[in-house]
Amino acid sequence: MRTPIAFSMDDVVVGQSARMRAVFDFVRVIGDSHSNVLVTGESGTGKEIIANVIHASSPRRHQPFVPVSCALFSDTLIETELFGHERGAFTGAIKDRPGRFELAQGGTIFLDDIDDVPPSAQVKLLRVLQNRTIERVGGTRTIPVDVRVVAGSKRDLTRLVTAGGFREDLYYRLNVLPIVLPPLRERREDVPVLMEHFLRRHFRRRGEEMPEIAAVVRQAFVQYPWPGNVRELENACERIAQTCLCGTVRIGCVASSVLFQGDGRAPETAAAPPADDPSPHALSLDDRLREVEANLITWALKVSIGNKSKAAELLNVKRSTLGDRINRCGLGRLVSETGSEAPVAVGGMS
Repeated sequence: MRTPIAFSMDDVVVGQSARMRAVFDFVRVIGDSHSNVLVTGESGTGKEIIANVIHASSPRRHQPFVPVSCALFSDTLIETELFGHERGAFTGAIKDRPGRFELAQGGTIFLDDIDDVPPSAQVKLLRVLQNRTIERVGGTRTIPVDVRVVAGSKRDLTRLVTAGGFREDLYYRLNVLPIVLPPLRERREDVPVLMEHFLRRHFRRRGEEMPEIAAVVRQAFVQYPWPGNVRELENACERIAQTCLCGTVRIGCVASSVLFQGDGRAPETAAAPPADDPSPHALSLDDRLREVEANLITWALKVSIGNKSKAAELLNVKRSTLGDRINRCGLGRLVSETGSEAPVAVGGMS
């Protein structure tokens, strides 16, 4: 069980897309309702965040919010997790244990991956939604439960119903208030807003302010299709915050999988440009190579505290070659900013 937290729609990055603004407008409308909600969307689109917002917008916000990932539990464990068990119900059941529905009493239960619930548990879940009571595994007592159910599915349940993989009556019980979350590739105009939000968050966790972001990086992020959706984008931003040592987030800071979509292809040329840059520069090979070179030289100078000899050693180039490239990239200021040409201590020894 999670204790109630201060959570509002102001804490959530909505972005600029009409589709996501429509989703949040709908969430505001249903906030005071107690009806069941079905949130459908690909993995990483933010189904649990939406469930959190629904809970925080409702009269139940001071009661527990209990998330359950139904995909984590086997067919034999899912019923125990949801409905609890009585002492002696099975080997190892040495005491009574309440299930997630009881823990969510008065609040909201979020059943994520509802599409992975096995048929046997679907029958019991339907009975809970109909009667608002549960029976623990191995028990006969009927326990009333007052919870709002928000379910999340990564698959289209109507297709599962047609294929016989999901009960039709349970689907209609859950699908009272449907919400469909679009994948990030269908709302690319939100990518720059989300990118800045996550970069700022992760740099601040390091005790730093977010540096300037090169236009070519913004375009690369917008053009990438993000198969892992918002979760993948946040991970990419965290990686940049942990590895970028220069004063600007350059193309060299970005994972190659984002630059080349993980399969060797260049980013889609038809992608929408960032909202704040209506005519970005082309992502040419020369641009990329210059950004990578500048980023690596900046890293080497930072690590070597401005010592060009040591930096050249780290980059496996001659000192004279490094000097030429520093001048070509306009990075001469880093040599004076980071230190002198004094020898650098290695391994804690001077």
